[in-house]
Amino acid sequence: MPEVSLDSKSPGEFGVRVNISRDSLSEEEKKIFDYGWKKNSFNQYASDMISVHRALPDFRDEECKTLNYRADLPDTSVIIIFYNEAWSALLRTVHSVLDRSPPHLLKEIVLVDDFSDLAHLKQPLEDYMGKFSKVSIVHSGKRLGLIRARLLGASRATGTVLTFLDSHCECTKGWLEPLLDRIAQKRSNVVMPIIDGLNDTYLHYIHSTARMTSVGGFDWNLIFNWHAIPAREKARRKSVIEPVYSPTMAGGLFSIDKSYFEYLGTYDPGMDIWGGENLELSFKTWMCGGVLEIVLCSHVGHIFRTFIPYKVVSGEVNIVRQNSIRLAEVWLDDYKKYYYERFNFVLGDYGDVSSRKELRKRLKCKSFRWYLTNVYPELFIPGAAIASGEIRNQAMGFFNGAKKPACLDSVADHPDTSTSLKVWPCHNQGGNQQWLLSKSGEIRRDEACMDVSKHSRGKVMLLTCHGDRGNQEWIYSSNNTLFHVASNQCLELTEDGTDIHMMPCSGVDRQVWLFKRRQPDEIADIHVN
Repeated sequence: MPEVSLDSKSPGEFGVRVNISRDSLSEEEKKIFDYGWKKNSFNQYASDMISVHRALPDFRDEECKTLNYRADLPDTSVIIIFYNEAWSALLRTVHSVLDRSPPHLLKEIVLVDDFSDLAHLKQPLEDYMGKFSKVSIVHSGKRLGLIRARLLGASRATGTVLTFLDSHCECTKGWLEPLLDRIAQKRSNVVMPIIDGLNDTYLHYIHSTARMTSVGGFDWNLIFNWHAIPAREKARRKSVIEPVYSPTMAGGLFSIDKSYFEYLGTYDPGMDIWGGENLELSFKTWMCGGVLEIVLCSHVGHIFRTFIPYKVVSGEVNIVRQNSIRLAEVWLDDYKKYYYERFNFVLGDYGDVSSRKELRKRLKCKSFRWYLTNVYPELFIPGAAIASGEIRNQAMGFFNGAKKPACLDSVADHPDTSTSLKVWPCHNQGGNQQWLLSKSGEIRRDEACMDVSKHSRGKVMLLTCHGDRGNQEWIYSSNNTLFHVASNQCLELTEDGTDIHMMPCSGVDRQVWLFKRRQPDEIADIHVN
């Protein structure tokens, strides 16, 4: 049966967009509009116009709608962490769970307030949620951060399965049963729904299909990313709606058997606030005998924020890096050097990880090499590069009125971002100046490659690596020039020392580029006429 709207005239019903012209608002309304964006990193003004019970279409693939699930599915505790969340977004999350979950499968909803300071999230929320017997609220007495707040929620949960959701989600019809069915089949299955988008501006629902779903990966900055389902994984599956293996999880939305979560050591309690916990759980799931998968018949919408609307932590400690170093020390074995070289092996104080190493030993987990070989063979290994590090020009660049060493630089943090390369003063800190030269001639940073095409009008771009050579094939010659095969030209620093362009190969100093590290036996020798 199609879902029936409680208020078909309410804005945004059935997942459609809410169109608001800021220019048409009064001055007072504009202040409310702007304040909502600033405090939430999404359009709270639009969110507040949408019913907390808004109806949504059934977004499942047709093949999913006829599936039958086991009669003995386990129940679940849904754990939702929030901090200063907008009233409408939080309530819509809760009601989407209550309204679209079979009552016998939903043991409870545990809301964890991570020390919010907004009045509506105190007594008014208690009064509102008091009407629902399955909803409880845990108020933390201090700011815990996502990781420890989830551990607090998990400690209060009584369900067989733990289901973690963010506080700005909307669950759709049939979202829960396929997740629980996978865990019922095998306790060590850790499962995620298809995470659809809720547009941050118009709040419309942007759904994906089983055929268009991406799986999780990561780069050597230990940052999660999405990529297409590999051909080998498509071949393994017998049906387009069969759950797909995922090397990693985004971390916000997933279900896991509670006893298995505890068996795996839950989250690393030495990690602070957030960051790295999703990869830690991903790696140890695979390496310690479990399976991480996306269940393609389950859909949950999620608002992806473009900025963090609150202060994460005070001081100068890089929490995400600190957490990631703990992760690397315990799980990456010798491969941790590829992460550490991004910041010149300056580890700082990351705390004691001996108990986490003992956990890994006790669980008899496999090696990280096994993980890369069997779970994520598509990941480019920096050790396979024939040259790496900064790429410095032999001539001098010119920046802010002064001559300085010039290095190739790009601010692109995601391979889907099309960005032009530039030169910038060499800073010897990795990051935007960290490059790898593969044996197939790619100059890459993780999954993004240097590319020159007719469409770019000769500009050097950073685009997603495609593995087909073509516009992304370079030859690093023995005379240290970077020769682009498709254009038959060399990369050159401009005469004024401020930019780069492609020019006929001449061997001048401005065409000489020096990698920080290289394997001389692997460097090609080309002869330029």
